[in-house]
Amino acid sequence: MKGFYFFFIVSVMSSCNLMTDDRESAPYRPNILWISVEDISPYLPMYGDSTISTPHIDRIALGGTTYTHAFTSAGVCAPSRSAIITGVHSETLGTMHMRTGRDYAGISTGIYREDTGLKDPTGANVPEYSAVIPPEVRLFPEYLRKSGYYCSNNAKTDYQFAPPITAWDENDMESHWRNRDTGKPFFHVRSTFVTHESQIWAKQKDSLLLDPNDVIIPDHFPDTEVVRQDVARNYSNIKEVDNQIGGLLDQLENDGLLDSTIIVFWSDHGGPLPRGKREVYDTGIHVPLIIRVPPQWQKRVLGYEVKESERYYDNQMISLIDLAPSMLSIAGIRPPAFMQGQAFLGDHIAAQKRKYIYAGRDRLDTEYDKVRIIRDENFLFVKNYHPELPNYMNVEYRTQMDMMRELLKLHKLDKLSDQASIWFNQSKPKEEFYVVKEDPLQLNNLIEDSIYVSDIIRLRFALDMWESQINDRSVIPESKMVAEMWPNYKQPTTDIPQILIQDTLATLLHSNIGASMAYQLSNSPEPTEDWDDWEVYHTPIDIRMGQYIHAKAIRIGYKESDIASVKSASLIAE
Repeated sequence: MKGFYFFFIVSVMSSCNLMTDDRESAPYRPNILWISVEDISPYLPMYGDSTISTPHIDRIALGGTTYTHAFTSAGVCAPSRSAIITGVHSETLGTMHMRTGRDYAGISTGIYREDTGLKDPTGANVPEYSAVIPPEVRLFPEYLRKSGYYCSNNAKTDYQFAPPITAWDENDMESHWRNRDTGKPFFHVRSTFVTHESQIWAKQKDSLLLDPNDVIIPDHFPDTEVVRQDVARNYSNIKEVDNQIGGLLDQLENDGLLDSTIIVFWSDHGGPLPRGKREVYDTGIHVPLIIRVPPQWQKRVLGYEVKESERYYDNQMISLIDLAPSMLSIAGIRPPAFMQGQAFLGDHIAAQKRKYIYAGRDRLDTEYDKVRIIRDENFLFVKNYHPELPNYMNVEYRTQMDMMRELLKLHKLDKLSDQASIWFNQSKPKEEFYVVKEDPLQLNNLIEDSIYVSDIIRLRFALDMWESQINDRSVIPESKMVAEMWPNYKQPTTDIPQILIQDTLATLLHSNIGASMAYQLSNSPEPTEDWDDWEVYHTPIDIRMGQYIHAKAIRIGYKESDIASVKSASLIAE
């Protein structure tokens, strides 16, 4: 099968002078830039697929490391993104259902419908909600902000909860690393949309950038004109996003950052074609990951050197929940204990490389299922909690794709091949087992093959242990989980913080477990609501006499608190 991509860049620049390998000679303050490209799998030239050329992605791979075994923890965007931004599995967070509310456009709408028409398997109503995650969990950019980074997001979030103001200095379409104060280290996220699933049908009248006759059709698709057209559209969209990446690289070069930038290229999940996105087979969770580190940083970030004229391939197992701790580690920050991911880059690389990948599938829009998988370098083991259900979930959104409608039509007419029909079987086995090197599409289930008994037992046991260790919140119906998050189905509100001023220092206090606080200093008694005017609180704040301090608190999943304001001439305010 062919695929598609997601992009992630880490830009490195000292806040003073460029670093040398001597860590004592100057402060180490790497900038971090993410470019997120949606819904693509690792079927690009550096992964052996020459269907299209991607010269700008190739620039990243040349002199960089291409990771061959990188996987997401979910095959669909919102559960996957919540895990990426926290370093915690969505099953632990309670964000595994796709999707919970409308908090995916960069800034929360603050509107949650009670009557959605959605019923969980118990028949109970499931309203829209912002997921209340465990109180110890923070979005990792908050740690970067506390250490002095300028953090900006342009502009998609899609975390299954409203993005807290403590995570970002900016969070809109105008966000850019160029908006920071001179010399301040930055973490910036740039998202593009052209490779998203919806663009298969939205751009169907656009000119294709390759001939549909030149694409290779994988075994689980019928070779029809409609299928070739949508596969070619997908490749054309990848080519288009490669051009956008070229523009981004030009910006870095114009700003004098390209030669001091660590570039990390990845996707939030697999490609947008049927049996790709939303699935927990490799077609849904195997993603590209390419990291290019300039020579002056390679020993510290990678632990080895890569020649500028070569591509280096790394076969270690990587889960995208490892990105959060790895980005903190690159910045010299020790990852917090709550993170389930492990650093594979920087100062705090995990003592042992990852052995297993874990992933899951739960509700997709209106359709319920529960699947958990474990994968190592050689095998994929699948545990189906609802074997009475087909693998194919009738998600209305993707039926807008001509190719999906073509598959459904041919299935109804019984004209699909045996391999193409597997997805539409009316039930599925309780367990599945695949030898991934021999069966990269996972079409030949060997769960009954006695040759693999020891590996099946090993993976089954490891998956059971993982499920018990992570506090998988899917053990209760979604309606009950929401009731626990939102008592009486009403969103809880974060308590207003207290402001204590003593001499020239202001201290903020709050009573909610798990809440973070943001503040702004102003000469006005009225605060602004602009993201970039709010700083994340972590230590007492210097304040001048007559200056106002405004503060608010937020626990993820709760409403923000009201704003507390006090003039520095006062001693105590609430």
